[in-house]
Amino acid sequence: MKYNRVLLKLSGEALMGEQQYGIDPARLEQYAKEIKKVVDEKVEVAIVIGAGNIFRGMQAGKMGIDRVQGDHMGMLATVINGMALQSALEGEGVYTRLMSGIQMDQVCEPFIRRRAVRHLEKGRVVIFGAGTGNPYFTTDSAASLRAIEIDADVVLKGTRVDGIYTADPEKHPDATKIDELTFDEALNKNLKIMDLTAFTLCKENDLPIVVFDMNKPNNLYHLMSGEAVGTIVSQ
Repeated sequence: MKYNRVLLKLSGEALMGEQQYGIDPARLEQYAKEIKKVVDEKVEVAIVIGAGNIFRGMQAGKMGIDRVQGDHMGMLATVINGMALQSALEGEGVYTRLMSGIQMDQVCEPFIRRRAVRHLEKGRVVIFGAGTGNPYFTTDSAASLRAIEIDADVVLKGTRVDGIYTADPEKHPDATKIDELTFDEALNKNLKIMDLTAFTLCKENDLPIVVFDMNKPNNLYHLMSGEAVGTIVSQ
């Protein structure tokens, strides 16, 4: 396999599948099967999931909810998604641990870096819930931070499109796909790959990002096998 230890970032919206809200059991099962294929090849996999399918902290202001309160609500929603994915993975026979940036001992382990690394070394998938545990930080930032902390080889950002384009391909059919680019090129072209905090963390720590279509069957396995899948952003 091309990478030994990876951080897979999944959006909450991806878990909705064809639904308008919540978690689609079929999409959850699909993701679990895709992840199992690379775990079976002895790849160490950590995961961060967003919460856009349940609640976004940034929406809180429109609802009259304090931003900090809203961000904490969003963090709790990521734990719900994490529990769902943990259950799906264990249904496929994959040993999984859910760790949280907010302490909730009855539900999941607290995030302790050394413990997380030990789980990975033992072949367990580790899901990081509750973001960074702090308001004002997105789950993209949490993914970058946790990837750096566990010394991952790469951040794999699973999306609905097969890489980075010159413009949003869903809105601009004439947009062209970019196979490789540097962090500086992405910043200069103002490409919205991750939020700036998350992107800067990866840039400063020389942590590559691969953007790829997680919904395409076997795409994750092909990427891990070294095939040209998605777009890679590196130094």
